[in-house]
Amino acid sequence: MPDAIALADAIRRGETTAEAELEAAISRCESLNPRLNAIVCKLYDEARASLANLPDGPFRGVPFLLKDLLSPLAGAPLSQGCKALRHFRPDHDSELVKRFKSAGLVIFGKTSTPEFGLVGYTEPEAFGPCRNPWNLDRSVGGSSGGSAAAVAAGIVPIAHGGDGGGSIRLPAANCGVFGLKPSRGRLPTGPDYGEVWSGAVVEHALTRSVRDSAALLDWLAAPDAGAPYLIAPPPTSFSEAARTRPRALRVGVILEHPEGRRLHPDCHAAVEATVDLLRELGHQPEPVPLPYDYALMVDSYLQMYYGEVAADLRELAGVLGRPARREDVELATWVLGKLGHRRRAADFAAARRHWNTLARSMGRFHQQYDLLLTPTLAEPPTRIGELQPTAKEKLGLEWLSRLGLVALLDHPIHQQAIRNFARMPFTQIANLTGQPAMSIPLYWSADGLPIGSHFIAPNGDEVTLFQLAGQLESVAPWAGNWPPVHA
Repeated sequence: MPDAIALADAIRRGETTAEAELEAAISRCESLNPRLNAIVCKLYDEARASLANLPDGPFRGVPFLLKDLLSPLAGAPLSQGCKALRHFRPDHDSELVKRFKSAGLVIFGKTSTPEFGLVGYTEPEAFGPCRNPWNLDRSVGGSSGGSAAAVAAGIVPIAHGGDGGGSIRLPAANCGVFGLKPSRGRLPTGPDYGEVWSGAVVEHALTRSVRDSAALLDWLAAPDAGAPYLIAPPPTSFSEAARTRPRALRVGVILEHPEGRRLHPDCHAAVEATVDLLRELGHQPEPVPLPYDYALMVDSYLQMYYGEVAADLRELAGVLGRPARREDVELATWVLGKLGHRRRAADFAAARRHWNTLARSMGRFHQQYDLLLTPTLAEPPTRIGELQPTAKEKLGLEWLSRLGLVALLDHPIHQQAIRNFARMPFTQIANLTGQPAMSIPLYWSADGLPIGSHFIAPNGDEVTLFQLAGQLESVAPWAGNWPPVHA
């Protein structure tokens, strides 16, 4: 399959048509989705109707999938992975969706996400687990798991994603595609939101090629009315950056787990292979200690997380027109929301202040180093269900919740959150500091699973990330690596 830019060029030259490409994408979806469960809402007729008035944007006629979270598409369901919202249909487009449309992208479906995008695996009770095309028993990660699976399997070359703790980068790593989280404020969040998760969340896309990601960001990146942040425009286009060889970069490298525990050998090997490649290209990678307080980062993130889940339940009540009930959401969501209600405003405010401490730590690091390199995850893709609470744990949580004994859950749930955090400890720092970061698929394990390499740049410096990504793609191309389940 060509990437999105090549496909748009072929349509523009008359070598194919938008109609033909949409029908081909629908055919791929019908063939592959029963095995992957990546697409949870089909919008075939709406997509066909949209072809009559396609804008002449850079991606005119390219089939596209929208993540079923945050960004509403007028008239289409917006379940956010929640069974209580399966029939909720917003009456307007988000600003980001308007820009996707103006780029000429043809939205023909919506992709699976965990409930409210809360976890790093895509197994919502409302739709069932999304499966990894590299191994159907393995997780795609989350929360943009459906989009990553669809791109990896070749249903589409590009799909929407959002990232509040690694939710673009984690599934990109698990599925062997490219995923970039832009800087805070780079993309619009209106008209419904300003800061999403206190500014931790940024939306963009998952792609097979670097140039697709860069060209889409060129089109999308501009403030909208009432934007809470105004970020400086890049010194050059992102597309130009992806074609430009970077200067020799000084790269700090983390090869140890932040908690001092064992890093999976495959993840260690992936970073070592990336370090070797960087040296061959004339860059200067060197081991560094973790440049921020990991325990402070985890605590700050989780305090925000609990509060945001509680806010999600309040927002759900507004949509339903009544208070949210236990049966409306998954057990874990309900319990986390209850814990969020128990947190004090002072705790939330103190945690939010710690984001500034972490940002200053990373700022000092970048006075010496252009980039930070880590594994994207601390282990390869987990098995489906592995990160879920056990049946015994679910039973205990259910009873304590129904008896109103949530206080007894506070410590064990927090400890479980920390344990799950340890499986994916490298991505969240960029969400708290607002920095751009990317996962690049440069390594596959002996059993055929993709392992991502993760780079973080200074705030606002997507240009350096795209320069390096384009260079790495040219010498170690991954787009030809197809999973066992693909078009």
